[in-house]
This record gives sequence, structure tokens and C-alpha cells, in this order.
Amino acid sequence: MRSVDSARIGIIGLGYVGLPLAVEFGKRFPTVGFDIKPDRIAELRAGRDSTLEVEPEDLALAVHLSYASETEALRDCNVYIVTVPTPIDAAKRPDLGPLEKASETVGRVLKPDDVVIYESTVYPGATEEVCVPILERMSGLVYNRDFFVGYSPERINPGDREHRLVNIVKVTSGSTPETADFVDQLYGRIVEAGTYRVSSIRVAEAAKVIENTQRDVNIALVNELALLFHRLGIPTDEVLEAAATKWNFLPFRPGLVGGHCIGVDPYYLTHKAQQIGYHPEMILAGRRINDRMGGYVAGRVAKLMTQRKLHVVGAKVLVMGLTFKENCPDLRNSRVVDIINELRTYHAETDVYDPWIDPRAAREEYGIDPLAELNGQQYDAVIVAVGHRQFSDLGVERIRRLLKPGGVLFDCKYIFPADQVDGRL
Repeated sequence: MRSVDSARIGIIGLGYVGLPLAVEFGKRFPTVGFDIKPDRIAELRAGRDSTLEVEPEDLALAVHLSYASETEALRDCNVYIVTVPTPIDAAKRPDLGPLEKASETVGRVLKPDDVVIYESTVYPGATEEVCVPILERMSGLVYNRDFFVGYSPERINPGDREHRLVNIVKVTSGSTPETADFVDQLYGRIVEAGTYRVSSIRVAEAAKVIENTQRDVNIALVNELALLFHRLGIPTDEVLEAAATKWNFLPFRPGLVGGHCIGVDPYYLTHKAQQIGYHPEMILAGRRINDRMGGYVAGRVAKLMTQRKLHVVGAKVLVMGLTFKENCPDLRNSRVVDIINELRTYHAETDVYDPWIDPRAAREEYGIDPLAELNGQQYDAVIVAVGHRQFSDLGVERIRRLLKPGGVLFDCKYIFPADQVDGRL
């Protein structure tokens, strides 16, 4: 096994996970940041990151980092770190296509004694069952004799300025004890919070996938409680605040559950569970609850409008926010789209305003043309779907000026006091 000091690193995929990793390694090691999108490479070479995860001054500090979209640029590397997305398909089954293609790319340049590390979230066993055979087939090399594999799950939280790569403990693993040592030492060079080495790749894979599954189930419980308390006429936020006075109460809030992790990872675990003949009841129940919350919000708004004698058919509704979470431009698996689609079944007309997003990305991903700015048009209902700071800064009075007389203001994110809005989750 080669020494960490001789590492020449290739990062495969320069999204929310890969770019911060490439920048940190690029401060210390010869590093190639590889992405199949030439536009992404061009913007990074120009010192700009459209995901807003890395500031221009931090990009400039990575003096050993270069960018490429050609596979040949990876040939001199001896450590490859795969950070591509692992989404789900329309049937909510794992889509391993990007991971398989990345493995093919690495396999074309893999050499004896090289190490391949995966960070993409997968179900337990996927690295060795899916990725390793591709590496062997493409390279003609033998696993754990000619090349070695590690797994160190990503823990990036898009838009979070407090919890960053360097101050989050990094779980590490390797296909042999020597590889595990190498992977652990490599990440130890950049992660100030330290590393946590586990006994196997499968343990590391499982640890990652349950982190977000646990959050998903907890949010599902609070979402179900919100549905119940609404029927009972009890304010959910007041109940949660009262319960939170006990030291061990977990402070989850109801809401839409989307994004690249919480809304996706549980399906990877349930897929594997069903493969081995186990039906995961609680995990799937949580997913069903969370997946229907967008439709529930649209239904609540329609009912409030009807109670005020506002016609839902042909109504104009403004949805504020399209990203999957506040204060970041990430549109992946946004469940705000469920609200919009449900409103369309009522034949309501929807406008979308989100100051964080790239309009082109919204069109390509969801077929939505967002407003460039709030232009003074008035609406029958306004739904604050994402808690962007710009919406808090606007204030409830200015948002209410967007409403026609009797119009409905629905706050999904609890950013305004309950007595100043017409409905909340």
C-alpha cells in the first residue's frame, strides 16, 4: 500500500459533495476535479461556484487543484474519490446509473496499487456488489490484489455554513485493513474534526443510509401529529413548544421532506431490505406520510379559499420558494413541486418566486418558469413554501400586500407568528 504523502487524487463529480472535497484536498495534494459537464468545469476555472458551497477566495486557495472533463486527465491519479449523485427513479427505486458510469470512468484509468473511494450514498453492499465488478471489468485488474476500495460517506448539508466538511467527523472504511488505514489517514489530513474508522465497507454504507432514514421517520411522526392536531383544532407549534420543555424531547417540525438525502436515502435501504425478503414497515410508512405532505398543503389552501368564498378554479396562487430547503439553490427532489402539481389539479394558476434558483435549472428540472421578481401582481393565495431569509426580511405585511381582499396566506415554515397568517402546517 502506497503512502498518503504520495497521493495524487481524482475527484469524480463536482457537485455539492465533490467540490468542497476537491478544494480541501487541492490545498495539500495534487488533485484533479473531474465532471462530465463542460459548463461546470468552465465556471470553476473562472473561479465561480454556482452551488454557492465554496466562496471564490476558497477556490483560489486550492493551489494544487485543476479541473477537467476529459477522462485522460485522471490517468496520473492513484486515488479516485467518487462523489456522484445517487437518485431514485420514477418508481422510487435506486438509480445507480451515475454511480455505474463513474465506476466505468475510473476503471478505464485504474492501475495496479490504486485506491478507489466511494462517497455516494448507497445501500449496504452496493460498493462491492455493483461498483467493484465494473472496476474489474473495465480495468482487467483483480479486487484486493491489484487495486483496493474504500468507502467514506459524505455528510454535506447544502447551505449550512456551520457544519462544513472540515468540522464534521468523517466515517472511513477500506476493503483490507491496510486500505482502511490509508483511507483514514488520507481524510485525517483535511478533516479537523477527526475520523471514525469502522470495520467494513458495509458498516460504513449502513451508517450513512440510516442517518437520513432516522430523520425521515422522525419528521414523518411530527407530520402525522400535525395532521391529527389540525383535525382536533389544536395548534401544532404550541404543542411542540410545550413538549420541548422536557430535556429529551426531539425538536422536529412538520414540513416538506425533499432534497438529495432525507427524501431519497430511505428508499435505498428499503430496496435492499426487500431484496433479502424483509418488509420495512416503519421506514415505508414514514416515506408515505412525508411524500403526501405537498398534496396536503395544497388541499388545506384550497379549503381555506373555499371557506372565504374564493373560487379555486382559475385562482392565482403564488408559491414562494422552490428549492428543497432554505437559503441554498439546490432544487434536487424538491417537494414544493407536489404543492404546485396538486394546485393544478384544482385548475388554479400558479406563479413561483425564488431568489435563490437558476431559472434555467428550474425549467430543465421541473418545466417551471419562475418569476424574476415580485411585480406587484395580486393573488388569491400566497404559500410560503421555503424559509429563505429574503422572505423573512420581506415581512408578513409586505407579503400580505400581494393578496387580493380576503386572500389566504399559508406559512409552511413557521417563519411568521401564527396570528399573522391564515394557515400553517
